[in-house]
Amino acid sequence: MSFDEIVDNIAKVVEAVGVAIMVLGGLGAFLWFFRDVLQRTDGSYEQLRRHLGRVILLGLEVLIVGDIIRTIVVEPTLESVGVLAIIVLIRIILSFSLEVEIDGAWPWNRRSPDDS
Repeated sequence: MSFDEIVDNIAKVVEAVGVAIMVLGGLGAFLWFFRDVLQRTDGSYEQLRRHLGRVILLGLEVLIVGDIIRTIVVEPTLESVGVLAIIVLIRIILSFSLEVEIDGAWPWNRRSPDDS
């Protein structure tokens, strides 16, 4: 087995872990939500959105790692680096918008615990 094949397999494993995080984490978030609904806990929907957002963010970060590994293995051409840059940019925008959605504020408007 060549070095390229080994690293490509590692990239596949990392990507599979990213997908598993999103699938299993999403299922866990929904189970948590249904438990809260049955217990009539206030804010169940907001908690579901927060949990799902965090799961998606973590999964996206892991998928970015897989993309970077894959791009390193392939002979780095201008095209492959450009594709990686576009993928990373899209995922960064998704991550940023999810972060804003979860926290309910722009990053520069967040208050630290010491600001109370």
